[in-house]
Formats: sequence, structure tokens, C-alpha cells
Amino acid sequence: MAEIERERMDYDVVIVGGGPAGLSAAIRLKQLDPDLSVVLLEKGSEVGAHILSGAVLDPVGLDRLLPDWRERGSPIKTAVSQDRFYLFGAGGQMRIPNWPMPRLMKNHGNYIVSMGNVCRWLAGIAEEMGVEVFPGMAASKPIFDGDRLSGVIVGEFGLNPDRTPGPNYEPGMELHGKYVFLAEGVRGHLTKHMISRYGLSNGREPQKFGIGMKEIWEIRPSAHVPGQVTHTMGWPLGDNAGGGSFMYHAEDNQVYLGFVVHLNYENPYLDPYREFQRFKHHPLIRDVLKGGKRTAYGARAIAEGGWQSLPKLVFPGGALLGCAAGMVNVPRIKGNHNAMLSGIHAAEAAHSAIKTNRAGDELTAYVEAVETGPIADDLKPVRNVKPFWSRYGANASMALGGIDMWLNTWLKGRSPFGTVAHEKTDAEATRRARNFEPIDYPKPDGVLSFDRLTNVAYSFTNHAEDQPCHLVLKDPSVPIDINLPRYDEPAQRYCPAGVYEVVAGEDGGNPRFQINFQNCVHCKTCDIKDPLQNIEWTTPQGGDGPNYPNM
Repeated sequence: MAEIERERMDYDVVIVGGGPAGLSAAIRLKQLDPDLSVVLLEKGSEVGAHILSGAVLDPVGLDRLLPDWRERGSPIKTAVSQDRFYLFGAGGQMRIPNWPMPRLMKNHGNYIVSMGNVCRWLAGIAEEMGVEVFPGMAASKPIFDGDRLSGVIVGEFGLNPDRTPGPNYEPGMELHGKYVFLAEGVRGHLTKHMISRYGLSNGREPQKFGIGMKEIWEIRPSAHVPGQVTHTMGWPLGDNAGGGSFMYHAEDNQVYLGFVVHLNYENPYLDPYREFQRFKHHPLIRDVLKGGKRTAYGARAIAEGGWQSLPKLVFPGGALLGCAAGMVNVPRIKGNHNAMLSGIHAAEAAHSAIKTNRAGDELTAYVEAVETGPIADDLKPVRNVKPFWSRYGANASMALGGIDMWLNTWLKGRSPFGTVAHEKTDAEATRRARNFEPIDYPKPDGVLSFDRLTNVAYSFTNHAEDQPCHLVLKDPSVPIDINLPRYDEPAQRYCPAGVYEVVAGEDGGNPRFQINFQNCVHCKTCDIKDPLQNIEWTTPQGGDGPNYPNM
């Protein structure tokens, strides 16, 4: 095929991703020098459309970026008023007292927010400052100048299912920058490419992940406690998997209800989505939700590896920001504050390099700021919580992790436990189906619990059916020939959107593997958990995917 000619646009900084990291970088660059040319690309139909987070926001990053945010009409309104922790059993719960928990686990001074709405607000500020914000523009391919990442291709539309140009093909544009910031969130397509190309994870622990599923409920006023934060562990997961839940009472009688399953579980019969649906029938949760209605649903992978799993943050021409690198504090279930801080640090490093004519240099000042500043102070003390959980289970890790966090606090990060390794990837953790019995999940009642496809409708997901499938099988034979006999093809269970099915063959013929890519909510779980790493999530056509209203 002949080389495609595209329009070219040049900027000082190209930012891929309209989340808190990318937006913070864009705003900080313009604060430092209004004359810098900055473009921010968002693959969702609008900024915020693909944002899914709990979220209880630690405002430390926002305080640094916009110290007057409280006077700017921000959508951040509900301060945390109560902090509750429970260990769940099937019919009851035990409350874990707050007093023995390290200070970092307290939510006093934090806010319950919709990060989608926070990002929409930040995008408005960025545009007022002169940042060019392009929603619905997926950055599908990198552009290299020698060994340096020099830009990205965006806005390619109209490909046929076989990836050849269709009759309405639009080739898109080349956007070049002195620096390209990748702020795509967890397991981003371009981020994976850069980590592999430049060996950014060499010498680091493997990244670990969880799948987080969230519903928004409007509940009856008598059950609503604005500012109340509840976290739980235990039932229904038990010994099958690590994980837990959150229930955040936001404004306007809304509750943000979420359930996280660590993806290092062994049992291929485990179904994270159905565990979430079963969880809502626990008496403590049921009593809050009864009489209410679910208004939104979504799912997203969460980076859980912590400090020891951070890849090298810089490479020729660019940097990894926020959750693209994995800056989530797992026990706090928070990463937005670190994402914002990373955007600020990267912007300051890039501004300095451009101002002093060092635009070709790697941004070592960004790395130094992360390794010696508030991000390190946040992540280092909790670095062993996740590997303890993986090795010893929830109950033992709660004690060990608590002791380690206290020791790290007192000894300024120098715990006698050192830094505990993660050992294996989440894909490698999956064991053969013959070692387990299938799990008998209750049927959804349509009141508190819902079938997968009904809930996916509440993510307002849409993909043009005539575009190429963005979920690529490296070897199409693997799902049926290997994964089905070995693992009972776990993709049909670990996907929270019903994308993957094993369909019976006609007239008793061989089964086939079906990909319903139109359902995909871009959680990236398949890219992470497939036992043979045979599924690759790639960027679909710009604007497609979920359209979250206020996640």
C-alpha cells in the first residue's frame, strides 16, 4: 500500500490522554509559559467520557496546581465526613476501628468526587489558557525520528474491518512535539509500545492489576449520608481472590458503589463481575440501595504494583505520566493526586528543557522529582501491602501491611521488611481449570443485581460496527485450542462487559470464539489477564467506547 500523506502540525508538547495527569501537565505548562504550544488528545467523545474512578480525592495535587480551586466554581463539593472499614462475612460484618490505622489511611480533608466532572472542569481551564484540546481524537500510532518518539498519528477514521482504507477514509494528522507525554491511563496502547521498545520495565517488578467495577445509584434520602466513606474486605471473595469494595455517599442522594478484584487470582472459573453483583446483596449494602435505582455502570483496570513496579518514566522524546506508569496507592485506593503531581513535575521538567534549548534531552528532572518528592513519599511506605496480600491472603496481610506502614512512617521508608517482590504477572497466576470446581453464582434479581449486558447499556458504550475490531488476537487458534481445554476460556468470565463468548458450533460442530467488540468499555482486563497474553487491546476509532456521564 502506498505511503499515506497526512497533514502535519508541530507543537512544543503533545499530551495523549485527557485525565488528571494530562490535564495537569497542560495547565502547568501554560502557567509556566503562556507562549508554549500545547495540544491535548482525548480518545473519548468528550473529556471525561472515558474517566472512571472511585473517587475520594486527596487535594494535594490540586492545591499545588490551582491553589484557588475552591473559588473557581469547581465540581468538588462533598468533603469526607465519616470513614468506615468493615470485614464482611456472608450475613454480617465486623467494623475495623480507625485508631490503629496509619495516618495515611485517614480520609479527613479529602473529597468525594466524580473525576469525570473534575476533568471536564480542568479541560475548560486548560482551553481558557490556550491549550488545544481535541476530544474524539484517538492517538493510534507513534511516530519516530530515529530512536526518538517525535509524535503521534491521530484522527484516522473510515478503515474497513480488514484495516484497509474504506470509501470514507480519513487519514488523520501527524502531531509532532518536542516532547510527547503519555497519560493514557492504565495499560495504554502507546504506553505498552514504549515500555517494550525502550525496555522501561527492565529490572523492575512486574506490574500488578485489579479490575474495578463501579455503579452509580440514586438512593432514598433517608439512607443518604453525605460524605460517608465505607470500605470493605472479605465476603464474597473469601479465599478465591483478593479485593474489596467502596461505597461513597456523594451529593444529590448519589452513592458511588465499587468493587475491586485483584487480577492475580488463580481460579479461572472466578467471575469478577458476578462477584460484584453478589456483593450488593450483603445486608449492609442492600439496606442502603433498597428503593434506589442504578443510573450508570462502568469498569476499569487499576495499576496495583506500586513503587517497585514503576517503569522507567522517561525515554527519548517523551515521558509516562500518572496511571500510565502505575502511580496508585493501593491501600488508600487513590491515584488521582499522584497523577496530577506527575503532570506538574513533567511539565516543569519539559519547560526547563525547552527554555534552555535542551529539548532533545531525556527529562531526568521529572524522574528526580518523582523519586524525591511527594509521589515517593506517598508510594514508598505502602509498597509491601500488595505483595503481602498476594502471598499471605487478606487477613494476614492486613496485620503485616499495617505494621509495615507504621514502620515505614516512623523510619521514613526504611522498613525492616525492605521491599517485597511481586514474583509473577497476573496472567501467569492463572491455574488450570482441572484444579477447581465451577462457581455457582446466583442469578441476578433485576433489582439489586443485573446481568452483564443490561448493565453495559448503562455505560452508554458505542462502537461503529464497520470499523476494525480493536481487540486483536495474536493467534486466533489459542482461545479454542488452548485456553478452552486448559482454563475453560476465562475471557468469557473475566471481561466485565460480555465481549468474549465461546459459541457452540452449528449441528454439534466445533465451538468458536466470538468477540463482541461493540460492548467493550476499555477496561483492558483482557490485555492483562489472558493466560497466554494472546489478546491485545488497541485504540479504536476516536470517540468510540463508553460515554460515562459522571464517573
